Amino acid sequence: DHTVNLWDELRGTRIFITGGTGFFGKWLLESLLWANDKLDLDCRATVLTRHPDRFQSSVPHLAEHQAVSLLRGDVRTFDFPSGTFTHIIRHTLDFAKSCGAKKLLFTSSGAVYGKQPPDITHIPEDYNGAPDPLDPNSAYGEGKRLAELLCSLYADSNLEVKIARCFAFVGPYLPLDTHFAIGNFIRDAINGDPIIIKGDGTPYRSYLYSADLAIWLWTILISSKSLRVYNVGSDEDMSINQVTTAVSNQLNPPPIVKTMKSKIPGKQPERYVPSITRARRELNLDTWVSVEDGIGRTIKYHRDC
Repeated sequence: DHTVNLWDELRGTRIFITGGTGFFGKWLLESLLWANDKLDLDCRATVLTRHPDRFQSSVPHLAEHQAVSLLRGDVRTFDFPSGTFTHIIRHTLDFAKSCGAKKLLFTSSGAVYGKQPPDITHIPEDYNGAPDPLDPNSAYGEGKRLAELLCSLYADSNLEVKIARCFAFVGPYLPLDTHFAIGNFIRDAINGDPIIIKGDGTPYRSYLYSADLAIWLWTILISSKSLRVYNVGSDEDMSINQVTTAVSNQLNPPPIVKTMKSKIPGKQPERYVPSITRARRELNLDTWVSVEDGIGRTIKYHRDC
């Protein structure tokens, strides 16, 4: 319901999506195909993927939809498909220019801000911090910063480039076996294992539900101004300890929680929490699904798989 007024722009269009087989991409396709069927948009999506067969076996209802075409290739080297595409999602700037696209959405990251100062509870888009260039762990954030710069170089009167700085999320399709802490907690809880907190449990995070994420990304692509950056995430901050409690409360009996490190006295907790005032004020976006409900839906999805 939150996106009904957006879809008219996509009526009869062709959309090109890179990263379409990942967490973000699957939710973008779920929402697009819902709108396509319900509103008779006659919109078609081409999805770039290195492993079409794997995608088809994992989510056949997306891969085999008549409005979806899979293009085998790597984002760094793929051959540009023929014809005109109107909207590009993710980072294919040269292709956007060559195919006559009008709008491109780049999914950036809150990592571009570098380490969040502990005295800033919710980091705004106009904060001018940056990752430490001497820290090898800054590679991801620096890569996103460079990509944003490339977006600014390519944007012009013919191509609007929209930038979404994404933070942390929860929902179906979220991998449970990678570096996402909330995914690891959910995996351990479902398996009946203890939930392991590798640190001291004090850092603060926030989690936007995946369906809300899809609404935010479509809104930014269609309605925001070119090169107007928006944080994408929830501003409901909670410590890692609180996250594990929220996961535990979804199960009966609740799993044991083990914390591997002790809190250092006097040390301020780390934070990775966005301010979303700009998105609320300018695009009427919000967090409609609570983190507790999002965790419950994610657990149910993985149990039912």
